[in-house]
Amino acid sequence: MAKQAREEFYMADLYGELQLTEPKERRTIASYLPGLAVVAVAALAALWLSEHYGPPAILMGLLIGLALNFVSADKRLSAGLDLASQTLLRLGIVLLGLRITIGEITDLGLYPFLALVVIMATVIFAGLLAARLFKQDILFGLLAGGATAICGASAALALWSIIGEKRVSQERFTIVLLGTTIASACAMTFYPAIAAFLGLSDTQAGFLIGASIHDVAQAIGGGFSYSEHAGEVATVVKLSRVSLLVPVLLIVTVVLNRSGAADGAQQTFTLRQGLPWFIAGFIALVIVNSVVALPAIVSSSGISIANILLLLAVIAAAVKSNLAGLLSHGLQCFGPVIMTTLTAFILSLIAAQMI
Repeated sequence: MAKQAREEFYMADLYGELQLTEPKERRTIASYLPGLAVVAVAALAALWLSEHYGPPAILMGLLIGLALNFVSADKRLSAGLDLASQTLLRLGIVLLGLRITIGEITDLGLYPFLALVVIMATVIFAGLLAARLFKQDILFGLLAGGATAICGASAALALWSIIGEKRVSQERFTIVLLGTTIASACAMTFYPAIAAFLGLSDTQAGFLIGASIHDVAQAIGGGFSYSEHAGEVATVVKLSRVSLLVPVLLIVTVVLNRSGAADGAQQTFTLRQGLPWFIAGFIALVIVNSVVALPAIVSSSGISIANILLLLAVIAAAVKSNLAGLLSHGLQCFGPVIMTTLTAFILSLIAAQMI
């Protein structure tokens, strides 16, 4: 029964965060209002602080969301928090296509993309090595490395569906989710400050943030907390990492099937499972923005809406973070996540300084 529920959840939300409510729970419009109200009030506070004191609204939203983390225990907020951290995030990503053109993407050059591939491969290998060093199963290391290298909880969910809960238990899967989520929140807070301390350019900072932060919301939010251009670069770099989830899943499926390590019989993977609609929408808007002169009101309104949606998503993700869960596990359990996070940051920083 548990396996069936997990498979249904995987098919329904390949690129989303773990939901706080049950996947089959019936939701009404009214069920979303409490959670959305909390996120909206926090967003207003973040915008006020940003306007009056100067810090980025995204950063203020993250800190306020973490401070309100305790309210996630109220199940009445779950539906609204899930909607904000998943659906609104994806809509915001799509609208970000209005501020990026194909020219800006090609300006990054071939080197950043190749650097991303090398960084991702090395991070996954670091996860396997860390599992050995901390005397844990190698598939747990693969799960931690893949989640860190690609897109945090989203990649962990996709990889876990292929590896199987018989090989990596629900508890260890939760450890990976918890570790990558908290690491992303910390990275979003400190990486922009580190980039500023090192005097990185907007392009360099955007690459560092987009290439090293795990979850999509935090990577994009961290980029825009540094500067507008850094946010645009971080968005392109981060979504490039997400798009590479497809070949990674294919490779893992083939390897596990050949080694007999997959859970159960032959595992299957289809392109539909690996093609997120929000990346397709983002690419479509980038193309439209590159070939059509959109009215200024359309572009400015779309960008403003995207900023608001991303702020709401970051706040909701912070509120949902299970910070207390760190206290219930030994630090050794988080060894692979910590090691892969540090590997991703160091390699991304080296690559960024060479751009």
